[in-house]
Amino acid sequence: MIPEAREVHLSRKDRKVLEACCRSPVTLQRDLKRARIVLLAADGRSTRSIAKEVGVQPRIVSLWRHRYADHGLEGLQDKPRPGKQPIYTKTTDKRILKLLDKPPPQGFARWTGPLLAEALGDVDVQYVWRFLRSHKIDLVARKSWCESNDPNFTAKAADVVGLYVAPPAKAIVLCVDEKPSIQALERAQGYLKLPNGRALTGQSHDYKRHGTTTLFAALEVATGKIIATHSNAGRRVEFLDFMNSVTATFPNRKLHVILDNLNTHKRTRTGSRPPNVQFHFTPTSASWLNQVEVWFSILQGQSLSGTSFTSLKQLQEHIDAYVNAYNDRAEPFVWTKKKVRQRRFKGRRITQL
Repeated sequence: MIPEAREVHLSRKDRKVLEACCRSPVTLQRDLKRARIVLLAADGRSTRSIAKEVGVQPRIVSLWRHRYADHGLEGLQDKPRPGKQPIYTKTTDKRILKLLDKPPPQGFARWTGPLLAEALGDVDVQYVWRFLRSHKIDLVARKSWCESNDPNFTAKAADVVGLYVAPPAKAIVLCVDEKPSIQALERAQGYLKLPNGRALTGQSHDYKRHGTTTLFAALEVATGKIIATHSNAGRRVEFLDFMNSVTATFPNRKLHVILDNLNTHKRTRTGSRPPNVQFHFTPTSASWLNQVEVWFSILQGQSLSGTSFTSLKQLQEHIDAYVNAYNDRAEPFVWTKKKVRQRRFKGRRITQL
């Protein structure tokens, strides 16, 4: 049974709003039908005739007539629906974050999704994974950092960076270090074809040792070129021999040499260096400031990783060939950091770039 039709009286303002809604091409169909029902009802039309013209059931017309008569234009909006109550709330999220601040269960190196769900007891592991993804929390990825407790970090860092950014006129700036114990490993290598048709390069886990070599290297900051030599050890004697060969490469030139705080290097501060050579030492635990360390990383990735050598001589010749090829296309590294900042870290005053 259809309820008794309610009279609808439209104000001029409401009529303009509803007529504009009917004319707009972006009006939703449900809103368009509601507006037409109210406009036709205001013109004195019966419920059944409105239902026939709009294409809805008479009870729908009666509903919107009553809603507008009682609440005006706000009555034409959908009422909030309760819906299903969520199983997990913000309290659950806080419990997960609080648990992540605690150490993992005994015997485990880190938290995992299943471990978190098990520790919580009443939270499904799939929700744990969704929560971690939404907050961009990666339980597997790891980053390492190095804290320098050198009290003169800022002064030493500024000294080294100053040589990169504004080197002294008519002087050569060199970054010197050694890569010790590079192993000549012989491994079986070849291509491996997987059942899905994909081909990969691979190598055997088994290997045969053919000795080690220590590579001394000097990177010329202005050009990016490398001077390198091999040695059986990395003692002070070998380091001095290498430095003598480097200074002979740049006769009658002032050399500024950047070194780390290895004891082999520090023992050469005074007495054993030529007058045209000045040493600049990186701060303690900050050898990353030495640009030759960047080149050692490039050497490892482009020349040494995944290779096989049947003798120590072959390894040395391989490295020498790479150095020659690198020097043919060498470019200087560019220092891009703008400021030296200092901040507190774990209760200690740490200075870092």
